Amino acid sequence: MLLKAIGLAHRFPGTDVLFEHLDFTIAPGQTVALCGPSGCGKSTLLSILAGWVRPWAGQVERESIHRIGWVFQNPYGVPERTALDHVVFPLLCHGMSRREAIPEAKEVMGLFDLDYAVDRRFSELSGGEAQRLMLARAVCSHPDVLLVDEPTAQLDTRTADSVSEVLGNLAGQGMIVVVATHDPRARDACGRVIDLAHYAPAASGEERKDAQDSGADLQAVPSGTDEPTVSTPTVGEEGEQ
Repeated sequence: MLLKAIGLAHRFPGTDVLFEHLDFTIAPGQTVALCGPSGCGKSTLLSILAGWVRPWAGQVERESIHRIGWVFQNPYGVPERTALDHVVFPLLCHGMSRREAIPEAKEVMGLFDLDYAVDRRFSELSGGEAQRLMLARAVCSHPDVLLVDEPTAQLDTRTADSVSEVLGNLAGQGMIVVVATHDPRARDACGRVIDLAHYAPAASGEERKDAQDSGADLQAVPSGTDEPTVSTPTVGEEGEQ
């Protein structure tokens, strides 16, 4: 399983190029931070890696990647459903019964310090609690690749440190984790850092060379024939009983 970017560049119609000449390879067990100033294209790059946005130039290769989990910067959920319902839902989609799913859901909620919020409705959660709930739900979707957009933006310092540590450890479960962040705590919790400021058009070729991850292997990798599923599950009324 590999996630590769080869010669990526992107711009939106009528705008300047966000980044260019971007090459990297990410293997299972790696957590990568995407950093850079506001507007440099961090969230856009996540969308490209997920397959939602076609890059202006270059390509993304996904070898043996079938399921991609996504955590948006702004949490969303069903107001009257409990926090537990939201985390159980992706497990039900995997074919587990609710009785089977509840212990795993509670265990994952515990990783994000949400043990006390199991029976709270989504509408009763703070912004930080809702953000951590989205992370727990994404983990329970069992993705090959987990894409996370600004996970600590709504969290206090102590909670942000805890979440950053969990994200840094998730790759140990065999998944690829890519985190877009401006938070140095989240960045430091990741094993690798890609600073998009080094890939802006104004950056020199020497700067880009210096910024390139030493572990990036640009040897061509055969692409899988199937597009991965991007998981952003929404809790509905069906199948939750």
